[in-house]
Amino acid sequence: MFERISVKIRGLVSTLWREVAKFGVVGGAAFVVDSAIYLWMLSGPMSDSPVKAKIVAGVVATLFSWVANRYWTFRHRRQANVVRELVMFLVMNAIGLGIAAACVWVTKYMLGLTDTTSVFIAGSVVGLILGTIFRFFAYKFWVFGGERTEILPDTEPALVGAASSEPEVIAVRSQGAPSSTVGPDTGSIGLSRPESA
Repeated sequence: MFERISVKIRGLVSTLWREVAKFGVVGGAAFVVDSAIYLWMLSGPMSDSPVKAKIVAGVVATLFSWVANRYWTFRHRRQANVVRELVMFLVMNAIGLGIAAACVWVTKYMLGLTDTTSVFIAGSVVGLILGTIFRFFAYKFWVFGGERTEILPDTEPALVGAASSEPEVIAVRSQGAPSSTVGPDTGSIGLSRPESA
């Protein structure tokens, strides 16, 4: 019993670390997308609107993140209802985006720091870190909270061994091979063939 619990715990921990690692890779790629678009907006089309520029950059990065997380990071937890999953994803990302935009707002309008470096650090460093922490737990428990569709690697050998023993016996008996019987009194094992028709 304790061994099975230990195996399950190890499997859950292993799965969690894999999800964190994949989520980190996706987050890093999304950071590049977000930062590149944000810097381009600040130096061009939206140089006088850093908050709006951050929102635009965040929307593009969000779309990239949804595709990568759905088909890679949490592919084993995808919900059957794609529309519901997408709506939940957008809602949670709107909250995460609001966290980043709020950091920019506080920096510009409360702290009075309006230079590009300050608003960039506020939106794409501090805001992104806080938003990323929120997004991971939101994705794991709410967005991609469907039942697992794959066996944990750490528990697979035990499950396969337990499940395959009985079908092998049944398969041998169904082919007319001798079946083993245990004597009730002596405990001896004998072989008997099925009666011919």
